[in-house]
Amino acid sequence: MPRWYATLFVTDALERFGFYGMQAILVLYAAAPAARGGLGLPADQAAALFGVWIGVMFLLSLPGGWVGDRLLGRRRALLTGCLLSAAGYLALALPSGWTTAAGLLVLAAGGGLFKPNHQALINLMFTGRRGRESGISLMYVGVQVSALTAPLVTGYLGERAGWHAGFAVAALPLGATAVLLARSAGRFAGADGGPRRPLGRAERRAVLRGTGLVAGGLGAVVAGLGAAGLLDAAALILLSTVLTVTVPVAGYRALYRDPALGAGQRRRLRGYLGVCLGATLFWIVVAHAASLLTLFARDHTDLRVAGLAVPPSWLQAATPACVLVLAPVVAAVLPAVGGRHGVAVKLAGGLLAVGCGFLVMCAAATAAAHGARVSPLWLVVVYVLHACGELVVPAVVVSSAAEVLGERFMGRVVGLLWLFAALGGGLGSALVRLSGVLGEPVYYLCLGGVASAAGLAFLLGRRRLAGALAPD
Repeated sequence: MPRWYATLFVTDALERFGFYGMQAILVLYAAAPAARGGLGLPADQAAALFGVWIGVMFLLSLPGGWVGDRLLGRRRALLTGCLLSAAGYLALALPSGWTTAAGLLVLAAGGGLFKPNHQALINLMFTGRRGRESGISLMYVGVQVSALTAPLVTGYLGERAGWHAGFAVAALPLGATAVLLARSAGRFAGADGGPRRPLGRAERRAVLRGTGLVAGGLGAVVAGLGAAGLLDAAALILLSTVLTVTVPVAGYRALYRDPALGAGQRRRLRGYLGVCLGATLFWIVVAHAASLLTLFARDHTDLRVAGLAVPPSWLQAATPACVLVLAPVVAAVLPAVGGRHGVAVKLAGGLLAVGCGFLVMCAAATAAAHGARVSPLWLVVVYVLHACGELVVPAVVVSSAAEVLGERFMGRVVGLLWLFAALGGGLGSALVRLSGVLGEPVYYLCLGGVASAAGLAFLLGRRRLAGALAPD
């Protein structure tokens, strides 16, 4: 195993420990009453909070990729992201409402720096699609070790010792990641020689001015809501949802109109828009694992095993356990699937897997509709189907990003992908409230049906997508 791959493998696994710990306990912390150390939010707002947070983090991935491309270089962007994330977890470990809000925002900024630059380095270091897809899928093995252990550790500490203890432990792996990255200079050959297109003086002034205007505008909106007495969790969730829906459209338009792009690059970018929209739908569905499915585990699932009560957060270990078993097989088989139509065929398979998972949830919610507690095996099946989708979709969409616009725009294309993941988080946080209006069985049926239909559409349109993404 090359040293550069070992570094990226380990840093990704350590950084993801905190993310999966958040996925396990954030919604439970938000929904817990203040007397138990929680935020005391209603169930629908608590379920929406995770979608909003992950949406904002993905939203910051486009500027995070730009920072790696134009300001810091990719390794230094990774290191900065780790330090910000560690500070965010430590802020969440403090028992105060404002530190929770600040910690979530800093965490989103750290993740927005880390993910696109990590994936850009992977794409740059591999020389072909087959190697990238296998390498990214195999990297899920390390990630899923964290995904398996994080819910067990943070879930136990959060639910038994206090939520803030669960957040605090997540800062430790980030510190180790920062140390490893600080000592890894020189392992990435020419892929980490500083920013690819450094900013000129005039560009720096324009960026600072634009950033100040955006920050000032958001500050004015928040201050106005506070002055009107409307600054509560529901208002912040709504504001974040609006941003995650509007910014991806603006980000794609800005990249598409970049004067440095040629006709062939714009054609591929139009084709890649379909890939991004498929990934958006995938993230809408998968994000429910940390929100509505966690609340379903808490409220409608019989979690007593051999007389012992299993924390609801522990059920999320089913997905990484399955991924650990399947990842080596998928890494070996995935590059050969679909031939020249592979992107569409693999996206179709991933969407069909998560769509079928929600059709299973429709049956589980129907069985629990009258107050009965159902077997946890229902959720285990759903998480296993999610695992099958997670092994395929991220590897395919990240790998295909390398061939859209070339090396000069690598960070921005990966950041664009995560903008559309942000769109999935924003739409998911809005859609989750429909579960209380439609009823959970109908809600799961509709969302599972849409994901399955989209998977079939990708399968039928595989030739057209392959043509749109083909090189000049």
